[in-house]
Amino acid sequence: MKEARQLFLLFLASVFTLQFFFLTKICLMLVVPPQSSAFQRSETWRIIEKYKSLKWQHSWVDYSEISTNLKRAVIAAEDGDFIYHDGIEWDAIEQAWSKNSKAQELAELRAKRNPITMNKSQQKPVKPPKVIGGSTISQQLAKNIFLSGERTLFRKGQEFALTLLIELFLSKQKILEIYLNNVEWGEGIFGAEAAAQHYFKKSAKQLNVYESARLAVMLPRPKFYEKNSSSAYLASRASTIVARLSDAEAP
Repeated sequence: MKEARQLFLLFLASVFTLQFFFLTKICLMLVVPPQSSAFQRSETWRIIEKYKSLKWQHSWVDYSEISTNLKRAVIAAEDGDFIYHDGIEWDAIEQAWSKNSKAQELAELRAKRNPITMNKSQQKPVKPPKVIGGSTISQQLAKNIFLSGERTLFRKGQEFALTLLIELFLSKQKILEIYLNNVEWGEGIFGAEAAAQHYFKKSAKQLNVYESARLAVMLPRPKFYEKNSSSAYLASRASTIVARLSDAEAP
């Protein structure tokens, strides 16, 4: 019993220390831009392993040096209520949970329908359902800056905790500034300035409405759209974001 209590206290101390570390890093962001994110560091090793060299574009620019068009386009595409919520949209999470549960049920139903007479080599593997999220810009920032890509309940809980800390200590403007300077826009392409230079040969401050909308639409699948720039969906969705731009409010 004593050993179990000691282990529990050690666990609590470890959790507290980890949260204090994260809090210190978040407070530092008020004055010092993060040099890299956890996601960028993982991508560094993946790219080096793939190409045997570092294919990398990333330049930090201040909030004022990023086009308002891009700020509004990203909000319209990723998180329409960004300036109003506290970092987590609970209704969206509830809807996502419901969709994920239904997807899981369908996957299990398909698995049951596989003929039992077929041997294992003939059976097609049942793909797990695609998890539909409800992440805000603040949640995405917490995940990209600090966390790994694993999907566990503990990691999701840590994401929620970090999101609330980010919202508590950073302004919406600072959150959006850090997000736009670190988000992925292609293989080895990070941040608004690098994306603007790579795709349009201009600075992030010079991006027009349609260019901004195209970049915003790329965010969920940047590597895919980098290779499929003529995608009909990309063009169509960008036009939709352009139409929504007047309703998006940037901090």
